[in-house]
Amino acid sequence: MASLAQRRALLTAALGFARLRWREPQPAVARALSSWLASWSGVGAILAGMTAQGFNVELKEFPYGWRASFYAAGLAHSVVLASAYRPTPSAAVQGAAWEALTARREEDRRPDR
Repeated sequence: MASLAQRRALLTAALGFARLRWREPQPAVARALSSWLASWSGVGAILAGMTAQGFNVELKEFPYGWRASFYAAGLAHSVVLASAYRPTPSAAVQGAAWEALTARREEDRRPDR
């Protein structure tokens, strides 16, 4: 079984790879990954991975799109760690997950003392 850090790295890599914009024709592996991530099973896999990383999620439908928000598990949901509003639920989840996984933590921003 992969460690939590390895799983985070794999999830970040998959989301980053899916964000790439390709010249035509798009490679088959990129097309397959994008199609799978856009499916409900792909969304579920992202959400399961983010839950394992210590995030809670809220996915909400609006008249013109979807918003996915990630919160730290066990804390009040008044502090949003990452959020994305997109036309589809899969795009919202991918955008917010990417933001959450690649955001620098507060302690990483402080200068060394």
